[in-house]
Amino acid sequence: MKLNYKEINRNSWNKRTEIHVDSDFYDMKGFLDGKTSLKSIELDLLGDVSGLKILHLQCHFGQDSLSLARLGAKVTGVDLSNVAIDKAKNLAQELNLDAQFICCDLYDLPQLLDEKFDLVFTSYGTIGWLPDLNRWAKLVNHFLKPKGKFVFVEFHPVVWIFDDAFEKIEYSYFNKEEIVTEEDSYAAMNNSNKESFITWNHPLSDVLSALIDNSLVLTKFSELDYSPYNCFQNTVEFENGKFRIKGLKEKIPMVYALVAVKSN
Repeated sequence: MKLNYKEINRNSWNKRTEIHVDSDFYDMKGFLDGKTSLKSIELDLLGDVSGLKILHLQCHFGQDSLSLARLGAKVTGVDLSNVAIDKAKNLAQELNLDAQFICCDLYDLPQLLDEKFDLVFTSYGTIGWLPDLNRWAKLVNHFLKPKGKFVFVEFHPVVWIFDDAFEKIEYSYFNKEEIVTEEDSYAAMNNSNKESFITWNHPLSDVLSALIDNSLVLTKFSELDYSPYNCFQNTVEFENGKFRIKGLKEKIPMVYALVAVKSN
């Protein structure tokens, strides 16, 4: 029997959200006091967002969405987890920020939202939850205005071929099949609250081909040898806010970032 990845992942993310909201990783106190959750990688690509309509895909409980709203954008955030979206709505109300949030499976969004946006944004640990990147890129194109911009920052697919301890290669670089795992939250490792998830590995060729095939023209692309989040095992902080895997140094890419523009 085929597993229902949407329900499995939604239930697991609902439980994980409860952990994340109170974790040091997400620093809710700092966020409420005005600290941005956005990293310099995406801020450099986003540029001045004041006055822009932004669609934030897979927004979790809304910190990045609300950070964009603090910069003057009008933001719509979307996520599969109803617990995360409820928390995002509460945060928006508490902070009096111009943001709305929609809970749905990403592929269903065109049935629930009839708007066009200046910019679509998504970042860090998002597309691994999606089985079909062509549908994802088609959705990005659908919601962008003509000449609208897509900003995407993601963990590099090389990262996902390793086991959790980065001691051996365990998974294919290519999207061979769905991957069923049980793991701790990256925001609270070794907390004995393991959840089951279903994910997919997507090589860079699949990402770029999906964008190209859906009339999204690449204007910027970079690969980075560090993560701005300390969300993996066996990491070393070699500069403030920059993490690599112990022993691997700068030998593997950990993040990639791109900008694409809708061509029609």
